[in-house]
Amino acid sequence: MVLTGRWVLLVALGVLPAALVPALVDPAAAPDGAGGWLRWAGVLGWAAVVVLLTVLDLLLAGSPRSLTVRREEPGSVRLGERTAVPLVVESTGGRRVRGALRDAWGPSAGVVVPDRGRHRLDVPPGERRQLVTELEPRRRGDREVASVVVRSLGPLGIAGRQRTLPAPGRVRVLPPFTSRRHLPAALERLRQLDGSASVQVRGQGTEFDSLREWVDGDDARSLDWRATARRGSLVVRTWRPERDRRVLVVLDTSRTAAARIGDAPRLDAAMDAALLLAAVAATAGDRVDLLAADRVVRASVSGQRPPALMPALVQAMAPLEPALVESDWPALVAQVRRRMPHRGLLVLLTPLEPAAEAGLLPVLATLTELHTVVVASVADPALDAMAAERGVSGVSATDAYTAAAAERTRLERAALTALVRRTGAVVVDADPERLPPALTDAYLSLKAAGRL
Repeated sequence: MVLTGRWVLLVALGVLPAALVPALVDPAAAPDGAGGWLRWAGVLGWAAVVVLLTVLDLLLAGSPRSLTVRREEPGSVRLGERTAVPLVVESTGGRRVRGALRDAWGPSAGVVVPDRGRHRLDVPPGERRQLVTELEPRRRGDREVASVVVRSLGPLGIAGRQRTLPAPGRVRVLPPFTSRRHLPAALERLRQLDGSASVQVRGQGTEFDSLREWVDGDDARSLDWRATARRGSLVVRTWRPERDRRVLVVLDTSRTAAARIGDAPRLDAAMDAALLLAAVAATAGDRVDLLAADRVVRASVSGQRPPALMPALVQAMAPLEPALVESDWPALVAQVRRRMPHRGLLVLLTPLEPAAEAGLLPVLATLTELHTVVVASVADPALDAMAAERGVSGVSATDAYTAAAAERTRLERAALTALVRRTGAVVVDADPERLPPALTDAYLSLKAAGRL
């Protein structure tokens, strides 16, 4: 049973007359104690009226048990976008159900104001109504709900019945892929490499494409002497960038990926860079696979081709969360060898932190012998801001120590980057805003040089 604000107001209406009874009775004419007796009589009489109305309103209220709730799941939505989640409420009882329904989503689901998941409910017997809850999720992953709360009120609106009804549902919140704004520029550069766009200097590539007549400006090393002898005129070979190469993207989901850069974990920035790289590589005709792991494999995508590749990647990345464990790099190397037995491009999205030196460096030499390796790391721009305080006059001792610590971290990171480059790997180290285009540029440069 629930009581509403009307019930409180109804009780308050009886308090005022009871309080005024002694003032209305003449103390000289009334018998001793008559004022007190009348006051208590008024209070008890009004209490009986309130109880009677409450019981009557409660009996006339429709039963929430007579409702069945069915949820129409929207499937998935990108982080930062809105989605509508419909609820179908059907009455199987013999009384009209009036009141309210609260859709019990958690705070991270981001129920949109003003309703906050609360809906007015009015379902006649044997009919159904559709209610819509708007969500704007605040976190990536699976946002789940288990139930709804139904409050059925009587015709007077002073009392009612409340019950929690099962209504399981789930909305998968996908990575926002904010770096897709860099996709047109990356695809334009790819078209230049393919020779589909008009450029002053044609990329050589590594795969034979066709023969054509010599024009001024062509490289003499591209002359095909046999074709020249047959035709009696100069003929050159044209080349295109290599295609159908293997690209394996490895996402490090260990504890270092949990560090927050700005408003999001470092893992989210790595995902954004991986999605842009995958979109460009798939357009270039290469085969892209994904492996997300720390001590165990958290997600895997393999064998997908456009247009199914990008949906498969975002679905696999959506529920990923950093695990507070260290990465097992020897196990990751075994996974890489099993998934990519032949030479290809291996992209390691892992933080270049001093703590990773002991685990990452010993395996990099092995990986660079087998594959072309790119190590992409998300840098924290706050380090530069803190280190810049060293030369500012008038700073406190705390700020000076903070700046010194930031500078030391930068130096350790630079030393680790130099060690990684010494193994033969390509290093891309940039903040979350610049990492996706920088990683894609590194891929296109390797492709143009025929190093995939």
